[in-house]
Amino acid sequence: MMMSHQLAEVDDDEYSKLIRRMNPPRVVIDNEACEIATVIRFPSSPVSQVDSMNKHGILLEVIQVLTDLDLIITKAYMSSDGSWFMDVFNVTDRDGNKVRDRELISYIQKSLGADACFSSKLSNSAGITPSSKENTFIEMTGTDRPGLLSEICAVLANRNCNVVKAELWTHNARVAAVVCVTDDATGRAVEDPERLSAIEDLLCNVLKGDDGSRAATALSAGHDTHTERRLHQMMFGDRDYDCGASSSVDDESRKPQVAVMDCSEKDYSVIILRSKDRPKLLFDTVCTLTDMQYVVFHGTVDAGGEEAYQEYYIRHVDGHPISSEAERQRLIKCLEAAIERRFTEGLEVVLRTQDRVGLLSEITRVFRENGLTIRRAEISTEGGKAVDTFYLSDASSCDAVEAKTIDSIRRELGAMVVRVKQSRVLASPEVSGGPGFLFSNLVKASLQSFRLVRSYS
Repeated sequence: MMMSHQLAEVDDDEYSKLIRRMNPPRVVIDNEACEIATVIRFPSSPVSQVDSMNKHGILLEVIQVLTDLDLIITKAYMSSDGSWFMDVFNVTDRDGNKVRDRELISYIQKSLGADACFSSKLSNSAGITPSSKENTFIEMTGTDRPGLLSEICAVLANRNCNVVKAELWTHNARVAAVVCVTDDATGRAVEDPERLSAIEDLLCNVLKGDDGSRAATALSAGHDTHTERRLHQMMFGDRDYDCGASSSVDDESRKPQVAVMDCSEKDYSVIILRSKDRPKLLFDTVCTLTDMQYVVFHGTVDAGGEEAYQEYYIRHVDGHPISSEAERQRLIKCLEAAIERRFTEGLEVVLRTQDRVGLLSEITRVFRENGLTIRRAEISTEGGKAVDTFYLSDASSCDAVEAKTIDSIRRELGAMVVRVKQSRVLASPEVSGGPGFLFSNLVKASLQSFRLVRSYS
């Protein structure tokens, strides 16, 4: 009897593989269907029972590939109920143009082909590369405060470590960073365990803050996870969504609005989000849903303007919808945090210069001495050049950075400054229209999408 059961499992597995070979996922890239965007259709062959545990990760993988290529998703439709799934994305490049580069189109088709999309693990198509003898990765979480990155850089410089790549996020008085360093002398990874342990201890002391009320971590680790996904995971693990501090979004009218409702007829939970639009917004929300072990069965996205609208029909991976008010509130908080972490308002400073030891420490010192706090940072080196982007705000207030401060930064950093841009976009009337306006529109949109779900289920 046991042997018969095992043979049946083998037969089912071989059958599912045969179905996939006969009906591989097809990526259709269409520049004629829409006047203002390239349409990418991603229909799939039947999803077998073998794949059902992993299929919720496929949507995140597709979105990850598109966003890593700097494509802007302006509209999207997803459906994966039953044994089929189909994703449709309207995309443009950063300048709002259609995708016409043949090499880029070929890369998209290969990246979203049969082998890529049915992998059990998300690819690492961008972000931090896997650990090797060439670099050491350090993950950090702790208490945010003005001048923190400057202190981190000073610790690393004093320990003869050169930062070659890093990304830092802040939210609700918490900070998470993934930093790639090399040894100054050798240009390779820092391998001495005692030296690494000493560096980690020093960084932990810096990250604890003055009160030491929250734990801080700093550890060297290998990476095969997408950098931005890892930052979401780190901040989620640090419970930044549940901090007592105020939100990173200073104006309440610009906070993301999240509603979670029941769709009992189809046994789904329905999530509706409205927020200011920005690049990688869709990745951030779907990444959070995936890592919280929810499966998106249907979804619609309308973005590309001042405001973005997202709607998802979900269940937990165990097949059940949201079952309690506590779970509902936790999901709302986590989605709000996911949208707010990638802070985009304030002063954006882009720098490019010849890389050298201690450069990052010098740059961050200038920001600190001019009374600015770093809300987010993207640091990299390309061909011996340091290419850094910082999002800054006034450390003592929520006001825009003063012109004299900007002039001081330009003067002290000199020719390395590529761009300085101050952004503080006010909410559109639709976002700030009040709870009544929001609720009526959410219900209307939900009913429209519910008819769509019924037609495809």
